[in-house]
Amino acid sequence: MGLSPRDSVQLRETLQIAVVKCSERCLYQSAKWAAEILDALPEPDLDTMSDAPGNNVHPVFAPNPDPVEADLEAQELGRYLLAKSYFDCKEFERCATVFLPEPLLASLLGTNPNEVANPKGKGKAKAISASSPENSLPAISQKSMFLALYAKVIAGEKHKDEDTEMIMGPQDSGSVINKQLVIVSRFLTKWFAQRKDDDGDYPASQGFLEYLYGMVLAKEKNDNLALDYLMQSVHLFPWNWGAWLEITNLVSRAEQGPELASSLNDLLGIFPTSSFLMTCKALLCYHSKDLFAAEQEFNKVLALHPQRLDSLDHYSNILYVLNRRPKLAFLAHLCSNIDKFRPESCVVIGNYYSLLSLHEKAVQYFRRALTLDRSCLSAWTLMGHEYVELKNTHAAIESYRRAVDVNRRDYRAWYGLGQTYEVLEMHAYALWYYKKAAGLRPWDSKMWQAVGSCLQKMGRDRDGIKALKRALLADSYYDTTAASSFGSAGPVDRMSQMDPEVLLQIATMYDRLDEVDEAKAYMELCLAQEEGAAGAEDGGGGGGSGGLSLGDSIAIHNDAPGSDGEGNGADGAAGPDSGTGVTFATSKARMWLARHAMRADDFDTANRLAMELCQDGIEVEEAKALMREARSRMELADMVER
Repeated sequence: MGLSPRDSVQLRETLQIAVVKCSERCLYQSAKWAAEILDALPEPDLDTMSDAPGNNVHPVFAPNPDPVEADLEAQELGRYLLAKSYFDCKEFERCATVFLPEPLLASLLGTNPNEVANPKGKGKAKAISASSPENSLPAISQKSMFLALYAKVIAGEKHKDEDTEMIMGPQDSGSVINKQLVIVSRFLTKWFAQRKDDDGDYPASQGFLEYLYGMVLAKEKNDNLALDYLMQSVHLFPWNWGAWLEITNLVSRAEQGPELASSLNDLLGIFPTSSFLMTCKALLCYHSKDLFAAEQEFNKVLALHPQRLDSLDHYSNILYVLNRRPKLAFLAHLCSNIDKFRPESCVVIGNYYSLLSLHEKAVQYFRRALTLDRSCLSAWTLMGHEYVELKNTHAAIESYRRAVDVNRRDYRAWYGLGQTYEVLEMHAYALWYYKKAAGLRPWDSKMWQAVGSCLQKMGRDRDGIKALKRALLADSYYDTTAASSFGSAGPVDRMSQMDPEVLLQIATMYDRLDEVDEAKAYMELCLAQEEGAAGAEDGGGGGGSGGLSLGDSIAIHNDAPGSDGEGNGADGAAGPDSGTGVTFATSKARMWLARHAMRADDFDTANRLAMELCQDGIEVEEAKALMREARSRMELADMVER
């Protein structure tokens, strides 16, 4: 995918306009995003630029195409510059009062401007009707109105942080609210209502006030109306990255890995050095559980942009899971030198201390990250993990709950809640949280393993078997996605490595249900994992239909290490065809098969399996006793035949 020279010039001008418009409204993160994308666009040919229309006056400096707005902006220029200077100096209240003084707001909205929104109006934060006074809103430009109202929202967030207790302190309930939201919501409700014509349509807008209203509605938990306004915003001005981020927090949809990877590759062809797109590719690998590819992608980003801290907390998670201690130490040192008071830096350092098993120190840095930014999702979740390690289940549950409050689609927090309640042996609660995690991550085997194991402990073996079979099938989604997305050579194998622990659990539950043939089939399939894919095909067919149907229905692949992205470290993993070697699970399966052979009077098989168990070094004494019994039975059988 490529752009013509003229399209490239047009795209450059559009991005330049986006940077200026977002900067004028103090949307600094969106301006930074557009500027980074702009910087990654290759320089155009000078001849193409000279032939471009309107070369004498750059579109960035062109006046507003709406004559009414242009006149208002010209009249307000002095006050606008004053308000923006106040915003840049973090004097948000002063910025807002330049255009919207408090007495004016009180008269317009018919309420005390310091009125607190109802803290229990969780949902259905109503869009308050603009019926109060009849006097119209002040005649100011949309740019100035946005700046003033946005300053009020930021001022409210600042006061909210100041009023909040210490992170995880005795009074930190997470119930403190932004008191300015109700004022901004009422003002914008009135503004949009006054603009609506008789047909219910609105005149042309710039898209920024729709974005602000959508953001406020989202904070008030009015998700459906918020999504409507945010979609209007991106249709009117698609270069506001903040609006897209708000939409992603509201929309839940099925994963479309191949399409996303293909689009990323196309965009990287246009913006080859874009740190943002390269990071997106790394995160796609990370969420697809291809941690080794994700590590390589992050290495490229770090080599090209060594001062960029964005998303390095995810990189530290990958290094933690892969047990890359020297790399994680380097990353923590680098982040500390660049900016030790960025939330990402604190998370990276916290992960490093966690890898050293210094859990109290890790909690200290995750707390620091949350002091800097209470919406830092990874810090809440990781702090929950650390409290689990410290056996502080109450604090762990509270950390995970706060993570869910930040983002209800964070499957790691739901999974962590399930784990914590399982430690407390409250299996009904654990099962509910595990199901929430599995619903958010339906193709992650770890989620279904947790559901199946919980059902097994509750005595619901039939349901547990279904969940664990789903776990065996789940990882094929990620492997086929990775193969098709990133150009993996060759077709995916029909039968590949499976988790012997899961197979053993399924076999054990079948055994408890007295379905011996199925139990034997899964025990044989578990044992076959020692030799890998070939062994699974040769020895895993067994005597039951369960193992065969799995192999016939779908390709099954090895679970990448640390599929939750934040588990314990591990040094690599066996390839899909190399086999697991002897494990505790395969030895348990071997012992079950040896006993089954004894019950079936197959003493040769029982003796062979018992000899193998002696070599494994697991349950040696019991294996020796079984071997002696098998040999005595064989000798007795020989004597009878004579």
